[in-house]
Amino acid sequence: MITTPVILAIDLGKFNSVFCWFDPATKATAFRTVPTNPDAIREALLRQPGVTAVMEACSPAGWVTDLCQSLGVPFVVASTNGAAWAWKNVKRKTDRDDALKLARLASVGELQPVPVPPKAVRQRKSLIGLRKRFVGERVRGQNRIRGLLVGQGIAIPRAAQTWTEAGLGVLASHAKPVTGCGPEELWRGELDLLLRRYRASVEQIAEVERKLDALGDAEPATVIVASMPGVGPRTAEVVATHLNDPKRFKSADEVSAYAGLVPRQYQSGETDRRGRITKRGPKLLRAALVECAWCSLRYNAWAKAVWQRLQANGVSKKKAVVALARKLLVRCWAMLERGEPWRKPVPAAGGVRPGRAGEGEGVRESGARRGNEGICPGTTGRPRSWVERTDKRLSVTLS
Repeated sequence: MITTPVILAIDLGKFNSVFCWFDPATKATAFRTVPTNPDAIREALLRQPGVTAVMEACSPAGWVTDLCQSLGVPFVVASTNGAAWAWKNVKRKTDRDDALKLARLASVGELQPVPVPPKAVRQRKSLIGLRKRFVGERVRGQNRIRGLLVGQGIAIPRAAQTWTEAGLGVLASHAKPVTGCGPEELWRGELDLLLRRYRASVEQIAEVERKLDALGDAEPATVIVASMPGVGPRTAEVVATHLNDPKRFKSADEVSAYAGLVPRQYQSGETDRRGRITKRGPKLLRAALVECAWCSLRYNAWAKAVWQRLQANGVSKKKAVVALARKLLVRCWAMLERGEPWRKPVPAAGGVRPGRAGEGEGVRESGARRGNEGICPGTTGRPRSWVERTDKRLSVTLS
């Protein structure tokens, strides 16, 4: 809750930002538009002492909060995913209206604050996203090369063999500098340009990965997540950066909701419908978890047992993988919260629990409720979340 007498709401823009000084007691307001640069923002922040800066979560919010910290100005970064930010039915929307609305919501405590990661974490997360874009460019380049050669009726090596040194040598034999191509062989020049661009993408990806590997080896959180079978360095760094402060999540349900792996819900009176997953939160984290869930079926016996159990209860393959991705996230969060690496599940003294014989590895049973499964294998004491409560509901919630 904001305790300062004056609220400074900032509507950050790409070129200009609107500042709104709002007094909750008298409802008095004052506005000022300044350029979105560090010098102008610093001057506006120091214009009136004893304020709390409030801003929306956006790209410039990172360096603005760093500036607030250096100046000793308290700040709040608000999430804009709530219903209060819907402008669909509003007849007028201006930057001043946005800033005033932000100030009024802050004065009554209706803002949903979001944590701002440290600058080093934000920079690393940006580099991870850049690598993801480079990989996408590499794949698009491969598809363009294949399409070009198919249009010329030229057979090329299949699958991954095409992109080995031998395969690239075969492709290069058809290429020719575009400046030396005649009117009927321009495709050879196009192939030469595409191959050079592809090789540049491969080199950029390798350069970024070398830096990410060095950062991951020096960070304990990434090492802890990578200790789980089936989790590689790329997934480990994504999870570690997005869950950089695991203590901020109070339960497994909050972690699942943060990644958008919980079901949509519509409840009114006797109606209570649950639909597909919300897909809110970081898309990169969710995609990495689903991809990791598929890989874990091969390298992680616990993950494969969970997936088989869900399928045995009528859940389709893809829905079971999404459920498994949520379970992997929860266990990664528990490992980070405790600072402990992965431990192989320990069979209970009486053998595998009833109904879980197909898992291959038992899980300890403890807690007031029968069937409570530890968040981290080998541990107990936390209630199961919506995916684990009943497999019958799961077939509906992930449909």
